[in-house]
This record gives sequence, structure tokens and C-alpha cells, in this order.
Amino acid sequence: MATDAQGAAGEAVGMPQLDFSTWPNQIFWLAVTLVAIYMILTRVALPRIGAVLAERRGTISNDLAAAEELKLKAVEAEAAYNEALATARAEAAKIVAQAKAEIDAELAKATAKADAEIDAKAAVSEARIAEIRAGALESVTEVAKDTARELVAALGSKADARSVTAAVNARLKG
Repeated sequence: MATDAQGAAGEAVGMPQLDFSTWPNQIFWLAVTLVAIYMILTRVALPRIGAVLAERRGTISNDLAAAEELKLKAVEAEAAYNEALATARAEAAKIVAQAKAEIDAELAKATAKADAEIDAKAAVSEARIAEIRAGALESVTEVAKDTARELVAALGSKADARSVTAAVNARLKG
């Protein structure tokens, strides 16, 4: 081989791939290798890759369908939630209004009862005040009569009960 690789003058030809005398052999093995790689790829690798891609496509389409279905369910659930919330708010407003009405009614009853009690106590108090005034006027009149009698007696004079009573009554009237 050393003789083939060297020329007639004994110098090196260079890279064997560039030697034109070996090209038919290289082309043959290139074709065999390409056919072998083609056969391996078409019979083994590409079917596996195709199966994986088909499985991925199926999984993705199933996931998208499931996601769309869940999205529809979420929209329905949100609508149901909003409806339930509105119903609950309306019910709460009714309960608040009812409770307010009941409280107002109880307050009105309690106010009426308190007003009645206050009126009754005021009437009793006014009657007692009138009694006290009447009693006070009588007491003042009696005290005035006694004081007038004592003053007349202290001044050295004698006064009868009728004249003292007439003088005190005249003075009290104005």
C-alpha cells in the first residue's frame, strides 16, 4: 500500500479520501451506509418517533378537551356562586328589614309603656305636689295666725281668733 499511496517520484499523494483511484470504493460504501441508515431509520427509529408524536398529540388534544370542559364547569360554578350570593344578600336584607321592624315595634311598645308609666307617675306626683301645696298653704296660714297672735300678745294687746284669721286671709289674698 505504501507504493500505491506514493507516486512514481516517491512523494506522498495526501489524504486518501482525495485520491481518485479510491473513489469508486468510497462511493460504494457510502451508498451501503446510507441505505443501512435509511433502513434503520425507516424501520426502527421513525416509527417510534411517530408513535411518540401521535401519543403526544392525543394527550394534548385530550388535555385541551378536558381543560375546555373544566373551563365550562368553572363558568357554570361561577354563575351558580353569583346567583347564590345574590340570593343570600337578598335574604340577608329581608332578615335585616324584618329584625329592624321587630326592634322598631318593640321600641314603640317600650316607649308607649314608659310614656304611660311616666304619665302615671307624673299624675301621682302632681297630686302629691297639690296635696303638699295645700298642706303648705294651710301650714303657712296656721303659722301666720299663730305668729300674728303671738306678735299681738307681745305688743300688749289681745286679739281674738276671728280677727287674726280675717287679717291673715286678707294679707294672703293680696
